[in-house]
Amino acid sequence: MSVTWREARREDVPAIVAMLADDVLGQGRESADAAPYFAAFDAMQAEGGNRLIVGEIDGAVVATYQLTMISGLSLKAARRAQVESVRVAADHRGKGLGAALMQDAEARARAGGCALIQLTSNKARERAHGFYSDLGYVASHVGFKKILT
Repeated sequence: MSVTWREARREDVPAIVAMLADDVLGQGRESADAAPYFAAFDAMQAEGGNRLIVGEIDGAVVATYQLTMISGLSLKAARRAQVESVRVAADHRGKGLGAALMQDAEARARAGGCALIQLTSNKARERAHGFYSDLGYVASHVGFKKILT
């Protein structure tokens, strides 16, 4: 299995949204209306340091993640990378693609001058928590969210 990691293109949006919707949590929070997703993609493209990455095998998008690089003052002004929306297509899970995805994210973060990489994971995603732990990620913080709309 040879995967190519690249920045997403606008035509990749439907495949990415399909992966976001293809699990128990995503089924209830994603929409069939493509317009907001295309608008969000366009906004992301205009933001510096905010990238949507896809993994492609034989011309098909089979994995995705969002990588945002954040400058800050804490930790001696360490730049950090935030990983979001990590997904692997159902028919490609369990084949090492997730580990390859995280390796790609880490390489991009290092290249962007980041001293650390961080992510959040829904409490219900227990298998994902084990996956991240196995890759050396430490559950060092408690996350909070507040819906604003």
